[in-house]
Amino acid sequence: MSVLNIALVFLIAWWLGWFLTLPFGFRTPDKIERGHASSAPERPRLLIKAVIATAIACVITGVVVVIVLSGWIDLRE
Repeated sequence: MSVLNIALVFLIAWWLGWFLTLPFGFRTPDKIERGHASSAPERPRLLIKAVIATAIACVITGVVVVIVLSGWIDLRE
């Protein structure tokens, strides 16, 4: 597996992790200010969600790399 393949797997896994973590902790404000969307979250906590998405991506990428390098799945055929 080349570095480019590993980076691509990581990127796909990161986006998967990102979209999985976005809905957690979602709360809309009780009082909506004028000019704000009613569905906008109070505190989105995007940095924490990005860190969690990175951790998920590292685990998924590690599992995929181990599976491919062990020969269980052959990408050359």
